[in-house]
Amino acid sequence: MSAATVTAIKTPSQQAAATSPELLAIKSRQKAAWSSGDYAVVGTTLQIVGEELCEALDLTAGTRVLDVAAGNGMVSLAAARRWCEVVSTDYVASLLERGRARAQAEGLSIEFKEADAEALPFADSSFDAVVSTFGVMFTPNQEKAAAELLRVCKSGGQIGLTNWTPEGFIGQMFKTLGKYLPPPAAARSPLAWGTRTRLSDLFGPAASWIKTESRHFNFRYRSAEHFIEVFSTYYGPMLKAFSALEATQQDELEKDLHELIARMNVADDETMVVPSEYLEVVIMKR
Repeated sequence: MSAATVTAIKTPSQQAAATSPELLAIKSRQKAAWSSGDYAVVGTTLQIVGEELCEALDLTAGTRVLDVAAGNGMVSLAAARRWCEVVSTDYVASLLERGRARAQAEGLSIEFKEADAEALPFADSSFDAVVSTFGVMFTPNQEKAAAELLRVCKSGGQIGLTNWTPEGFIGQMFKTLGKYLPPPAAARSPLAWGTRTRLSDLFGPAASWIKTESRHFNFRYRSAEHFIEVFSTYYGPMLKAFSALEATQQDELEKDLHELIARMNVADDETMVVPSEYLEVVIMKR
């Protein structure tokens, strides 16, 4: 992996934190948010990220792969195209249906199963590779989710993740949303998954090594207005943010989003091309 950083961690094992009532309440609200709109409209545009993650993992035919918080199956499809044995999971049933439709259209064999990333319904060491693209990072109980990924991955297997970074476009977009709807105090920022420090905390004690590489996904839309229209209609967190605000605040939020996009847009025409940094992660379990 070019320009990759490799770290060997040999600290003692860490126990997952128990889920508090506050975190359970946050999870319930999050599930409602991701069930609103239609994340598949956005998820489909991110397909190249799933393909690149499968290449980073060097998946080979016959590898047993679990996709956690899979959405509409971005990595699931990419792994199935490589003749892997794939199980695609999410706690939003409608997104699994969208993934199933995509798999059927391409004639791909994928098992779809409704599952919570913090309580995966699989035996220990069931999979050769466990993956998640911009999914598991949003779990309220980060320690518990990381422990589940490790538990179902076999010794010597790999965990592959893509996580938005705090400094990137999506990280800054969530920071902008947070000005109007502050995140719950009980939950750690999902953007922490986009930092090496947090990944070492979550996975280091059980990892032989952790590789990370900074990558960029280019959001390509007709215009800033088009991006905001799509995300405020289909992307659960932004849809919920706009729905919770009064008209004046909605206008202010839209203005802030326009300013953010204008600052990061690299298109030389009237369209929008905004690179968004994410961290590509490959972890080898001990």
